[in-house]
Amino acid sequence: MILCKLREVPMRKMILILTLCLACAGASAEPKNIYEFTMNSIDGQPVSLKSFQGKVVLLVNVASKCGFTPQYSALEALYEKYKSRGLVIVGIPANNFLSQEPETNEEIKKFCSTKYNVTFPMMAKVSVKGGDQTPLYTFLTGKATDPQFAGDIKWNFTKFLFDRNGNPVARFEPAVTPDSAQVTAAIESALGR
Repeated sequence: MILCKLREVPMRKMILILTLCLACAGASAEPKNIYEFTMNSIDGQPVSLKSFQGKVVLLVNVASKCGFTPQYSALEALYEKYKSRGLVIVGIPANNFLSQEPETNEEIKKFCSTKYNVTFPMMAKVSVKGGDQTPLYTFLTGKATDPQFAGDIKWNFTKFLFDRNGNPVARFEPAVTPDSAQVTAAIESALGR
């Protein structure tokens, strides 16, 4: 009886240690691509970025009271031109830079649809930098994702382009407009893959 109890203790410890190891391994797994993230749409509904799998995706942090806000027109034109070939543009409102996106999600949606006729998917407002940075932007700006495209978001309308497998292809800073030769060439190349 005593021998049985002595064998139970090490077995219980081993099971506990294995359980903890497995839990830690699962918790520390780093995302491998954008498909592992879910965000809320501008209407508050969960949107798994996995729903864009097989498409070329352009993620853009946007704001309605910024000098770059007119880029909404070029983004919409780009979307209309390439959506039938598999391009999805995703607008991600953020209020991180001089409070240039102070509006509610409902107000942002109304502004985008009435002023710029935006039809591409829009997400709910998030933070793209700082202590409250949304996990997607932690991934986008992290060196582990792609050192070539890593680094803090500097301003509104930073653009990240992903291939049909969710891998980063390019990062464009705000001054690079969506209709520039640089952006359209990268999109054309990604669509051709």
